[in-house]
Amino acid sequence: MRRPPKALDPVKVAELRNLADLLDSRWRVPGTDWRFGVDGVASIIPGLGDTATGVVGAYIIWQAARIGVPRSTLVRMAANVGVDWAVGSIPVLGTIFDFAFKSNQRNMRLLNQHLDTFESMEAERYRK
Repeated sequence: MRRPPKALDPVKVAELRNLADLLDSRWRVPGTDWRFGVDGVASIIPGLGDTATGVVGAYIIWQAARIGVPRSTLVRMAANVGVDWAVGSIPVLGTIFDFAFKSNQRNMRLLNQHLDTFESMEAERYRK
């Protein structure tokens, strides 16, 4: 059974969504549906750029932990950021990878799944 969020602040969740959007999909390549963010641009500087955006990705995970996301989900979120950092640090290939992988968007989907599950449980509880 999932635990209810500890400190659910809708404003904080919206800020995390905006941060994930900034990192992974803020801008669109003209004439295409390809989106990119700061993570893709920062990866042009191998190692340093990916480390900086990985720290910001870790902040999203830390906030998810404060909200009460289960440990198993936090591990999946950390794996997403770890893969993004490891592969993204490879010159040229990593930059291409960062445009496609979008670890922060993946992590926000995991956080949203947790929050949606909790909201569904609460609605069911009050329906009875």
